[in-house]
Amino acid sequence: MEWYLKVVRDNYANFNGRASRQEYWMFFLFNMIFGIVAMVADNILGTVFTIGEGSYSVSMGYGWIYVLYMLAVIIPGIAAGARRLHDVGKSGWMMLVAFIPLIGGIWLIVLTVTDSNPGENNYGPSPKG
Repeated sequence: MEWYLKVVRDNYANFNGRASRQEYWMFFLFNMIFGIVAMVADNILGTVFTIGEGSYSVSMGYGWIYVLYMLAVIIPGIAAGARRLHDVGKSGWMMLVAFIPLIGGIWLIVLTVTDSNPGENNYGPSPKG
């Protein structure tokens, strides 16, 4: 939980520096957990978005609580991803590779699970210490 708070509270829109694998993936894990909790809250409170009317309506599974949560964490999520890519010596703009179907997402995962560059690189000192 401390890693999630570090990203959200201390580095909300910080695109500079480097983020360790642990910082990035712990933020990712807690972000997913809180997103699921928001979806469950939407379903319990009945604020789920639906498409259609009557017997033709289809529930989206999420509503306003989920949308507001995701809007609140989109900037720190992108910032953490950019800092993680900085840690492996890549530009934060490399996240755009995810828009390449299939291969882009796989390559982005490979980059985020790659070990840090030892020592200092163009983006600052190693977060490992």
